[in-house]
Amino acid sequence: MIDIPVEVVVALLGWGTLVGLDLVSLPQIMISRPIVVGAVAGWLSGDLATGVTVGVIMELFALESVAIGAARYPDYGAATMGAVVASTGIEGHGLTGIAVVLGLVLASVGGWTLNRLRHANATAVRRREASLRAGDPLAVQALQYGGLLRDLARSVTLSVVALLSGVVVRTAPALPHWAASGLLMVVIGGGLAGAASGAIRSAGRGRRLRWLGVGALLGMLLLVLRS
Repeated sequence: MIDIPVEVVVALLGWGTLVGLDLVSLPQIMISRPIVVGAVAGWLSGDLATGVTVGVIMELFALESVAIGAARYPDYGAATMGAVVASTGIEGHGLTGIAVVLGLVLASVGGWTLNRLRHANATAVRRREASLRAGDPLAVQALQYGGLLRDLARSVTLSVVALLSGVVVRTAPALPHWAASGLLMVVIGGGLAGAASGAIRSAGRGRRLRWLGVGALLGMLLLVLRS
C-alpha cells in the first residue's frame, strides 16, 4: 500500500519523467544528475536531507560513466527518485544502503531502455529512408516527434516502476542494524571507487593526471587536519 499523499506521488512521477527526458531529449540542462534528482525528490517527499544523501551516493556511481554519443550508460534519473522514495521519512539511515542498491538496479534497467529506444529510433529512420533522401521536411518532423514520444513513454514507465519499487522497499521488513550499516559502508565505498575510476580514466596520462593526484592529496590532508 502506498503511504505517500496523492499529490506527492503525482509530483514525483512528473519529476521522474522530466529528468528521464532531460537525459536524451529535452531540455538537457543537467537536472538528470543524481544529486539534483535526489535533492528535489527528497524535498517533494518532505525529507530533503535523506534525498541529498541518496543523491550524493548515486552521483558517485554516475561519475564513472560519461553520457555522450552512442556510449552505453545507466539512466540514474528515475532510479534516484525511486531510491529516495525507498528511504525518505525513515528514522536514521537504516534503509539508505538498500535504497541505493535498488537505485543501481533501476539505473541498469533504465540504461537497457535507452538501448531499446535507440533501436526503435533507428528502425523509424530506416522506414522513412526514401522520404529523407528526397528531403521531405515532414519526414524529419515525424521522426523528431516520434522520438520524443517514445522517450516520453520510456520515462513515464521508468518513473512508475521506480516509484512502486521504492514503496515496496520502504514497506519491507527492516534489516538488522549491523547489516544496514555494513551495506551502507559498502555502497559508499563502491561509489567512491567508481568516482575515482572515472576521474582517473578521464584525466588520461598527462598533466591532468598529475593535478588529479595533487588534488586528491590535498583533499586527504584537509580531512586529516579537520579530524
